[in-house]
Amino acid sequence: MSADGISRRKFVRDSTMVTAGLAAGLGAVGKTLAADSAAIKQTRSYNPNMEYRRLGKTDMWVSAVCMGGHWKRIDKMVPGVFKGRGWLSADLDSDGFRKNRREVIGRCLDVGINLIDACTREEVMAYSEALRGRRDKMFFAFSWYQEEMRNKKFRTATALLQTLDKGMKQAKLEYIDLWRIVMLERSGQHTEGEVEEMIKALDTARKQGKVRFTGCSTHDRPHIKKMIETYPDVIQVVVTPYTASSKELPKDSLFEAARKHDVGLLGIKPFASASLFKGDSSPDSPHAEEDNKRARMAVRYILCNPAIAAPIPGLINAQQVDNMAKAVRERRKLDRTEAKQLEAAMDEAWAKLPADYEWLKDWKYV
Repeated sequence: MSADGISRRKFVRDSTMVTAGLAAGLGAVGKTLAADSAAIKQTRSYNPNMEYRRLGKTDMWVSAVCMGGHWKRIDKMVPGVFKGRGWLSADLDSDGFRKNRREVIGRCLDVGINLIDACTREEVMAYSEALRGRRDKMFFAFSWYQEEMRNKKFRTATALLQTLDKGMKQAKLEYIDLWRIVMLERSGQHTEGEVEEMIKALDTARKQGKVRFTGCSTHDRPHIKKMIETYPDVIQVVVTPYTASSKELPKDSLFEAARKHDVGLLGIKPFASASLFKGDSSPDSPHAEEDNKRARMAVRYILCNPAIAAPIPGLINAQQVDNMAKAVRERRKLDRTEAKQLEAAMDEAWAKLPADYEWLKDWKYV
């Protein structure tokens, strides 16, 4: 992609489509392009240097890279912020933590990144605070996974709706753009009755006007396909893994169902849980330049699949935000040298993948 964000191939294609529309007196193609262009310019935090992609039947135009809620390496920016062993132990009331999250969100808005995916209680609380006073500048995807489908106590519509109300009240959210309930990673393990209860909760919340759109998060490809086909009016968005090694199966792919039913897809783990990188994400890391390049190549690779609306990496500083915006502006398709470099980098990533993320290897073919 050239510096202005438009590749020659895309320019020629779009120009041809516009010409065809004009020749037909602004027929269907011309009207569609004009309508999309107008809608894109009205999207939240629109920036002409950012690319926007339609999130399926929601008709939300989201930035080609959105922001994932995880902050797994934020201790490199705010030393001592973790009070326990895991990243969810971060001190949400720490001045350094709150300042970091607000600055990162602010930089996202500056460059046109307009969706944040918050999937834990901690993320919902942190990002609702970081967005205070500018809530309508970013789409907010919500999940409170500790009290959703992964917890046996919360597998009824009544319990799930109580979780939603509780989360909205504690986070002081008047509405949610996308409620995407977290299911078991192997969501096919849920009973049909449990899935029906989840669907009922999502549908009820939307009808009540508390949420605008609905969906789920799961790592179970066959089950995702089944849910899309069974509940096309409620499963509007799916949040699921998609790495820099993922490829579409030639048939019976998840993407066939997503395209047929116009379901939006957001891709988690684009960097294989940071295994793609050589360094530790410290600002002074000697591997910073190489890691930035790897991150951009991964995003460019993922965006070559138009079925993925956007990858959603976790970002810990403004520089990482800028690097993602740069990836969107760069030429989309990797050249032969870049493709080999990314393949080698992903081979390294698979070799050092943490034991609890070995399942990511199952996402090479989707």
